[in-house]
Amino acid sequence: MPAKSKAQQKAAGAALSAKRGDTKKSELKGASKSMEESMSEGQLEELASTPRKGKPDHKSAG
Repeated sequence: MPAKSKAQQKAAGAALSAKRGDTKKSELKGASKSMEESMSEGQLEELASTPRKGKPDHKSAG
């Protein structure tokens, strides 16, 4: 499942960093906090490694 936006990719990267112990879990906010709790390391790695080229900054609702 590739990331749909740059923001989603960035949140996945932050969550992955916390899951691996490189960042404190207490430093996570919003989407990255819920991603860290609900997704596996493999899922986060897949989202975080999505190429950024052509991705919107944020995905529009709808």
